[in-house]
Amino acid sequence: MSARRLGLPRRAVSQILLTQLALAAGVLVLATGLFLAPLGAQLDDQAMRRALAIAQSAAADPSLAADLIATGPSPDSPVQAAAERVRRATGAEYVVVMDLDGIRRAHPSPDRIGLPVSTDPADALAGREVMEIDDGTLGRSARGKVPLLAADGEIVGAVSVGIAYDGVRDRLLGAIPGLLAYAGGALAVGALAAYLLSRRIQRQTRDLAFSDIAGLLAEREAMLHSIREGVITLAPDGRVRLVNDEAARLLGLAPEAPAAFTGRPLDAVLGTGRTADVLSGRVTGRDLVTVQGSRVLVANRMPTEDGGAVATLRDRTELEHLGRELDSTRGLIDALRAQDHEHANRLHTLLGLLELGLHEEAVDFVTEVVGVHRTTAEQVTERVHDPLLAALLVGKATVAAERGVPLRLTETTLVPDRLVDPGGLVTILGNLVDNALDAAAGGAAPLVEVELRAEGRTAVLRVRDSGPRIPAGSREDVFTEGWSTKQPRAHRERGLGLALVRRLAERQGGSARAGEAEDGGAEFSVVLPEALR
Repeated sequence: MSARRLGLPRRAVSQILLTQLALAAGVLVLATGLFLAPLGAQLDDQAMRRALAIAQSAAADPSLAADLIATGPSPDSPVQAAAERVRRATGAEYVVVMDLDGIRRAHPSPDRIGLPVSTDPADALAGREVMEIDDGTLGRSARGKVPLLAADGEIVGAVSVGIAYDGVRDRLLGAIPGLLAYAGGALAVGALAAYLLSRRIQRQTRDLAFSDIAGLLAEREAMLHSIREGVITLAPDGRVRLVNDEAARLLGLAPEAPAAFTGRPLDAVLGTGRTADVLSGRVTGRDLVTVQGSRVLVANRMPTEDGGAVATLRDRTELEHLGRELDSTRGLIDALRAQDHEHANRLHTLLGLLELGLHEEAVDFVTEVVGVHRTTAEQVTERVHDPLLAALLVGKATVAAERGVPLRLTETTLVPDRLVDPGGLVTILGNLVDNALDAAAGGAAPLVEVELRAEGRTAVLRVRDSGPRIPAGSREDVFTEGWSTKQPRAHRERGLGLALVRRLAERQGGSARAGEAEDGGAEFSVVLPEALR
């Protein structure tokens, strides 16, 4: 049944406040009842023990037993005088002295002297002390009865002392106002604490009803696990609060990761690297690019009020591939444009030779032009037997020639046609050659040299250029996502090619290193074990 049907307030803070007040009041009522119940029994016991102590004190007087034996029942007897003296001194309701026949020898009402007692005195006359709450001729009282002994120890009667029970009840009732005052104070403190707590909860829940909070949580779960953007939420101490399904996919985590990694440190989930640094906030900025596995991701991080953070991930792998294809296409277009221009010049030259009647020179000119391209293709295919790598190197040689940078294969280059993953090696070689051409272009003596050889089942790749050398302190930084000395292009980020090279090499159990060439410039080497069949 809902809170509205019960007539309760819908706001969560109001329901919490009422619940806390009801609990505090219930606890106080229960505690008060549990306190009063033993208090009444304790007061009864105290009254009975007091009555018994008075009776014992009176019976201990040896003259009382002697007077009982020597005199008969009379309002003027010494027994009556002694009993009244004790009653007035102790404030007891009555002090009754009886003989062995149960006949009163002393009583607060003198007219009852000589009459039998109203309650059974057998236990006291038998030598046993008695404590009880009972009704007598003077009303309900707490009683204590003790035997009265003669000098020789023989029982000659009994002493009965009573304390008015109204006095006990008055003490109990007198304790209630103070107890209620303490209970009221405790209730007031509890109500204040409940109010302050409810105000805090009100601020934290934005004054929403429980149904609204439950609805928001359900919507949050559905949204986070259905959107096509990765979301990771972090606690102030850096532990993972939530990983949605898309984030687990993008980061290459196990399918059970959204639940299994909750509460664990981020570095323990992702390991050390740029991705963990970006998501944890150790690297700051907007639209930070990182590589996780074979994916290129764009990450953003937003702090939360409690000191945690929410990080989002977008997959830019396909966009990055498109950007690289666009770069390749632009390079090809530039090369074709240059070739078209050069082809036109060659045709004009050929036409001029023919018009001048220099037929032999025209034949030599055509032979030379065709031979250059054929020689380049033959040199590549003689040393690189894999068709994909050979085609890449021929294409890169053409582009390099148009950019005025010679692309040369070393004498030790030899690759058989039994690569396990030629596509991966094409990506690695293409990135390294592109970077080398960019570095060497415009230099005084530009050159790019490629060495590609097989050592058993291991493929070794080296690309050297005549560009600027890489400082020793930056040779590891060049493989970091986003690190680049070039101006960023409009359609994509810089600083991803070498990061992908290292990731692809490490995926195959290999390595990628940067160093300095023998004649200056930069040298990149990649070793891929088990790269050949």
